[in-house]
Amino acid sequence: MNTAHDTVLITGGGTGIGRAMAEALHARGTKVIIAGRRPEVLAEVCAANPGMAHAVLDVADSASIPAVVSQIVADHPGLNAVISNAGIMRAETLSAGAFDLGLVDETVAINLLGTIRLAAAVLPHLLQQPSATFVTVSSGLAFVPLAATPTYSATKAAIHSWTQSLRTQLAGTSVRVIEWAPPGVATDLMPGHAEDPRSMPLADFTAESLSLFEAGHDAVLVERVKFLSGAEARGDYAAVYEALNGAH
Repeated sequence: MNTAHDTVLITGGGTGIGRAMAEALHARGTKVIIAGRRPEVLAEVCAANPGMAHAVLDVADSASIPAVVSQIVADHPGLNAVISNAGIMRAETLSAGAFDLGLVDETVAINLLGTIRLAAAVLPHLLQQPSATFVTVSSGLAFVPLAATPTYSATKAAIHSWTQSLRTQLAGTSVRVIEWAPPGVATDLMPGHAEDPRSMPLADFTAESLSLFEAGHDAVLVERVKFLSGAEARGDYAAVYEALNGAH
């Protein structure tokens, strides 16, 4: 990413790692458009960062995505980078056989289908740009699942797989595909994450991620996430799974 000259759309840009990355890019001179479901949150972020723009977008609403993306492109024809960051993470208890299928559907709709549908809407525009970037956001849990969040972990594993296929299919085009896989970060993605001493500080995560984006890596993996992302290659997957989930 050429942060001084890019125009970047960040979904889920009103809170958490989305907001932190939006503000870090904005400070470097990037034209940033943040998108999310809550207009009051987006407006507050933009008020705190003069020059930043926003658009209301619910990536779980498949019917609205093409129209919203078309309007964003019309308003910002220089758009050449998208970070598909919108996501939710919820704990699920499956042992009693009582599944919350509404939660399952919502998690899949936002975390997986939201990225695919966003790509479908925006790639025709990005492919017309001399140089463009599409960033998916997976997770360290794409590589080793957290048993307490099975659907979240599964959607992130799917994003990891889908990103590789998209990258291969777009090889030779103007669009570069990057996977950003965070570890546990001190945000409000789940209750307690922000206060958990095991969570990576948000400022540290943002700074290290940005340096990796600017260095041109296809996979943005901060050092903290490599315990998970490298488990299979190191041959210690079972030990990492047990460390994450406890012995069963």
